[in-house]
Formats: sequence, structure tokens, C-alpha cells
Amino acid sequence: MSLDQPEFKELIARFSRLITTTVILLLLMVGAIFIAVLAAKPSVTEVQLLPVTEVLAPPERLPLAEAVSELKDAEITYGYQLLTQTDQLIGPEVGDADMRLTGNVLRCSNCHLQGGTQSYGISLVGVDKRFPQYRGREDRIGTLEDRINGCMTRSMNGSSLANDSREMKAMVAYISWLDDYFGSDTNSISSGLKSIELPDRAVDLERGKSLFSQQCAVCHQADGQGIASATTPGSSYVYPPLWGKYSYNNGAGMNRVITAAQFIKYNMPFGVTHENPVLSDEDAYDIAGYMNSHLRPKKSALELDFPDRTKKPMSTPYGPYADSFSEDQHTFGPYPPILEYYKTTYGVTKKN
Repeated sequence: MSLDQPEFKELIARFSRLITTTVILLLLMVGAIFIAVLAAKPSVTEVQLLPVTEVLAPPERLPLAEAVSELKDAEITYGYQLLTQTDQLIGPEVGDADMRLTGNVLRCSNCHLQGGTQSYGISLVGVDKRFPQYRGREDRIGTLEDRINGCMTRSMNGSSLANDSREMKAMVAYISWLDDYFGSDTNSISSGLKSIELPDRAVDLERGKSLFSQQCAVCHQADGQGIASATTPGSSYVYPPLWGKYSYNNGAGMNRVITAAQFIKYNMPFGVTHENPVLSDEDAYDIAGYMNSHLRPKKSALELDFPDRTKKPMSTPYGPYADSFSEDQHTFGPYPPILEYYKTTYGVTKKN
């Protein structure tokens, strides 16, 4: 058959059309398969979000008492118990005379609220990381154990603990464990006390008495002696006495009007927090003054406190001072003149 014959040319044309059709069909099949794969494949967003959501979900923190119990660590557990049941374990009326280490019925948790975990409730979270620390009262660098003994001999009106005692080790262990309890949320707990605006006047004791009756007496009673949980005086208290022989002594930080006012404003009546206080700055100021106007145990050798008098808190109710203001003004104010004096004379800005 010649290449120029019509039959041969027709054969070539049919073969070309067949090849073209086959190629088109193959391309269509490949396209369909590609589209199907794309439709079935999860989006990049879905693949990334699922594992990230699982990683960032915060673990649920157990309530403090339950977390301590789950630890099954005898030392930390005892430290927690000492903090929250101080009067029952080492108070002045416990059965074992050798364990009568405090001189009043207060619990550490009366000031270090919620087991030392409440913001602006004199929290203990992160405290261990701040020691050794300079303390103006002693005018030297002190340890956490020194600070605990400061509370023992002043706020608790008791005796110092030996550093190697079971009680001291347990308290330190518990305070240190609080960092683990909060983990990365440690900084969410605000330390110390929150400041108030100081009135430019002295404490109004009559107003303080009236406010105490309205806001405080339901728990601490009109006579300030609290509510006992047992019939034996000095054994155990549901709500602590605020003055008298079973309360903190005159060397305690809470015996300073400004310190007490800051604590009262953002933590009292019991149950309020710094986000939702019910008392004004002046209310807290007058209540604190009224509370600290009553008699309480005396601590000896207070004249040795704050060897550098310029570091002495201006509301410290006992001398000597590095100024000529009266002891009465240091005790009950007004404080702005004292504040201004230290700023202009010594370049020191007082906080309390």
C-alpha cells in the first residue's frame, strides 16, 4: 500500500484521533483523582490546632488541703497542720507541756490567709525564694528560719524554734512546697499587703469602735476576745482574740496601725478579697486604731529593734525614733507629716 493512497491516510488519521482521545481521558482521570485527594485531606489548621489545644489545657489544681493529703509527705503535711492548727498543736494549753511553744491562741493562718495562699493576705507563696533577706528590725541579713522565729516571738507571743526542730523543718518544707503547688502560676499570687491612702488625720477611736461593732464583733465579739471552739480558755478558737492576753504582743507587725489597716481593708470582714473590699481606707484605718488601742502582752527589749532608726516603720507604737514626733502620733497618726519629714530629712519614703 502506497503512502499516498487514500486508505493509508485514513488509517493514520484514525490512529491520531485514538491517541488524542486516550490522552484526554487519562488527563481527566488524573485530575479527578487529585481533586478527590484534596477534598479528603484534613486542613493544615485542623492538624495544628488539635495537639496545641491539648498541650495548653491547664491541669486542674486540687484544693490546698486535698493536695497536701495526696502528697503523703509527713513533713509537708505537718507543716500545713502547724500553719492551720497552730493553737491545737503547739498552743499554750496542749497536753504535752514541752509542746507549748506559742503564748497565745492564734493560728499562723489567721494572718497568712488560706494556708498562706491568698493574694494580699500575707501570702507565703514564693517566700522561700526571697531569703536570705535584709531585715531592718534586726539590721542584718536573716534566713527564713529567722523570719519564722520573728513571728513565733511576736505575733504568736511564744518561743523561738530551733532550726533543726521538727516544727521548724516542717514549716520550711511546707512554705517551699507552695511553689510546687502553684507551679508556673506562682506569680499570680500577690505578696505582702496592699497599700491604702492614709487620711491626713489621727485615728478616730470612737468611729473605729462603732465600725468594729458593725463589721467585726459578729466574729471577734464586742470585747474583741473571739469565739472559742472549746470550753477551756486559751485552748482553741474559731475566731481569734484581737487584744488581751491571748492575742499578739506589742512587738508584732499587726500592732502597727498602718499594717493592720492594710490587712483589714483587703481581707476583712472574713471572706472578702482585695478585688471586692467592703471597707473604705478610712474605715480600715479607724478600726485598726481602735483594735490596737487595747492592752496586749508586752515584749521585752523592744528598744533594740531597728538599730538604724531611719528604717523604723513610722506607725511603730514604741520608741526611740529618728524624729521628734510623739509616740502617740506614731501610734495613731496623723502620718503624712511624719512621711514628709523622713522624705525631706533622710530621703526615705516610708510605707508603713
